[in-house]
Amino acid sequence: MHHYLPLTDEDRKEMLKRIGVKDFEDLLKDIPKEVRLKEPLKIPGPLSEMEVERELTKLANENKISFLSFMGAGAYDHFIPSAVFTIASRSEFVTSYTPYQAEVSQGTLQVMYEYQSLIVRLTKMEVANSSMYDGASALAEAALMALRVKRGRNKILYPESLHPLWKKVLSNYLHGQGIKVDEIKSYDKIGQVDIEDLKAKMGDDVAGVILSHPNFFGVLENPNEVEGIAHERGALFIMVFDPISLGILKPPGEFGADIAVAEGQPLGIPLSFGGPYLGVFATKREFIRQMPGRISGRTVDIAGNRGFVMALQTREQHIRRERATSNICTNQNLCALMAASYLSLMGKWGLRRVAELSLQKAHFLKDKLQEIEGVELRYQAPFFKEFTLKLPVEANKVFKRLQKDGIFAGVPLSWFGGNKYELLVAVTEKHRKEDLESYASVMKEVIKNGTPD
Repeated sequence: MHHYLPLTDEDRKEMLKRIGVKDFEDLLKDIPKEVRLKEPLKIPGPLSEMEVERELTKLANENKISFLSFMGAGAYDHFIPSAVFTIASRSEFVTSYTPYQAEVSQGTLQVMYEYQSLIVRLTKMEVANSSMYDGASALAEAALMALRVKRGRNKILYPESLHPLWKKVLSNYLHGQGIKVDEIKSYDKIGQVDIEDLKAKMGDDVAGVILSHPNFFGVLENPNEVEGIAHERGALFIMVFDPISLGILKPPGEFGADIAVAEGQPLGIPLSFGGPYLGVFATKREFIRQMPGRISGRTVDIAGNRGFVMALQTREQHIRRERATSNICTNQNLCALMAASYLSLMGKWGLRRVAELSLQKAHFLKDKLQEIEGVELRYQAPFFKEFTLKLPVEANKVFKRLQKDGIFAGVPLSWFGGNKYELLVAVTEKHRKEDLESYASVMKEVIKNGTPD
């Protein structure tokens, strides 16, 4: 057994001497002083294993798990069959080897292949990769892909109604590359993309037009109209979708989308403080070599046995740097496995039933809430399972007040810099009729009596 002792000052001096520097500061000379830490980090000291366990248990006990949640904004509380967790917990998946060596990673490669196949069937697109980091990064990669396909064009159009956090990710990806972005306005009363504003901004420099259907506010858009305008001017049509909505809504492929992306969290992945989640990415076959990420393919060996291989990886580690499409190095394979398990277990009709129940219950709750004096539906366009309310009192105060009754009322849009009187409400198949009536009853009482400051 080795015993490691703390370094002495003499040891440090000898180490610095051997690497040819006088002191530790010499190692940091390339880091600007204005970005360096001026004082030690204020972090607690070390703890024993027993103390760490006690501290973590204390923190875990602060979690409240019995809340009735109507929060959404990109992450939704759908029912997840127990078998999803059982499958994802199997040792061959949890510890499976990275798929560079096909002979020792057939299970991983098959999961990737099955997931891709299911996403293609779900979206009616022609090819899908084996997943991205999350929905926001998938959209940013879709924008970069549009710029590669439409070389010579340097602008991306996105709707005002896109998720605010996705806008930031998109901006961060495109920042510093000389790529222009422009926001398409929405009709104020309806909540859908302003078609006249889109037409005015559709120049010959636009490589891609993004449309979220449903959008951040829950509103269903008119994809056919936007697709026609984008393709008429030679741009790619990039569609953001809710996977659950495809149980009853037309898929991106039938709307003529060139690229389709989504957050795959609703497909059997639990709410978990923002991740890890799943970026769904699909496109047309003609653009396959411009698609980021990995593709697993099915083949046969010399004996005629079925096998799976890494068919395409267009990143710089595998091909010449100038031909790389992305520096994303991996995929969310465990999350993709959960999504594939969920889709397989639910099947076509199960997914349709989830979508129908979410739709029906959301509209039932909307009607109940509109009966409350001063509560209005913010946008008049159709919606799927999420809708925006305009309240007579500040939404954040309503949220805090309903919390006391064990209800997460929704997402106040002020959290994203929006109107402080607007609340985004999401409903899923998990909500029972009594849950919806209870929420409406408490909301009515709060609106009637006001909220404490």
